[in-house]
Amino acid sequence: MPAAPGGGFAAMTPPRHDFWPSCGYRLLSVNAEGHLALTDDFLRHLLQRPEIAPIAESCPAELALHDALLNAPRHGVSAAVLQAILDRDAADNYAVWLRFRDRLLAAPTVEAAYLALFQGEGVDVAPVLVQQLTQILLRHLLGDTASAMQARVAEMLFRTQKISVLEDGAVMAADDETVERHALSAGFGSVGELLRREGVALRSVDLDVLDADKSDLYWPRSEHFDLVLNLNHGQPALLALAELLQRWIEHFLKVQVRVQTDREIVDEHWVWHAGLDAQASAILNDLYRGDEPAEERMRRLLCLFRLEFVNPTDMLAAVAGRPVYLAMAMDEQNRLKLKPQNLLLNLPLSRRS
Repeated sequence: MPAAPGGGFAAMTPPRHDFWPSCGYRLLSVNAEGHLALTDDFLRHLLQRPEIAPIAESCPAELALHDALLNAPRHGVSAAVLQAILDRDAADNYAVWLRFRDRLLAAPTVEAAYLALFQGEGVDVAPVLVQQLTQILLRHLLGDTASAMQARVAEMLFRTQKISVLEDGAVMAADDETVERHALSAGFGSVGELLRREGVALRSVDLDVLDADKSDLYWPRSEHFDLVLNLNHGQPALLALAELLQRWIEHFLKVQVRVQTDREIVDEHWVWHAGLDAQASAILNDLYRGDEPAEERMRRLLCLFRLEFVNPTDMLAAVAGRPVYLAMAMDEQNRLKLKPQNLLLNLPLSRRS
């Protein structure tokens, strides 16, 4: 350990890692409050997405529009300009991109724009753009000194996971898109093989499961999305997820909370809950009403969390001091689709940031 000035020992600084480099996070700026501010370079980055970038068959009108936006990303675009694009799918993609851009421009920060997407009459932009925004916000939240487990767990908030429950009770989560890709290529000894051969003992298949001994695997392949997590109670992944949910709430809502895993809800005065996905929301609603869900549905429940406000005055007076129960559950296809926005919209706050 290096000696510090004055004869003491310097504190160990966590290593710095620049993960998810292609998401565009580095192109944004940070304001005095620690929130993200939009830049023209980030808008140019969005113009390079495959849904909007020109291809060999792009017509002159499409090429001209793309060049004009690269030169001035905040430039207004009339309906006539879009109508001139011969490929109607391309024109529709530009209309979606422009709607998304205008939502970003209308808000003072990226965080504010993200929240606004889910307010009003509903989300009117492409899910892939919402996912990218979620990824960028998580990247900002985690900083450059995140652990590999924290970064991999954060993927769960913007990428669908495929869940497999093995014979020994191990609950494994792998990236759904990666599983599908490996399944199509019939890759053996892969994440896809684990999920395809459900029930095979973990040690008998050549897998990359992220744990403390393999944390260095993550950084060079942070955008491969090909590492598996163990989601059993007491495992580092669920503990990291609870901490991440806590930080997510505190960053957006400016309230301090404690989030910890729980095994069951034993509470005669249960007053509030929020599902982290559609499946969990429905199960919690049934339990709250006293309707016992079918056993098959209950088996899909992967984890319960208990959220407590550090300062009860941050809560609605009628429920101040009471815990909020959270849950996540997979669907009929064993997919887990978390919606982190639920935590920002469905908590019993006495005020809104």
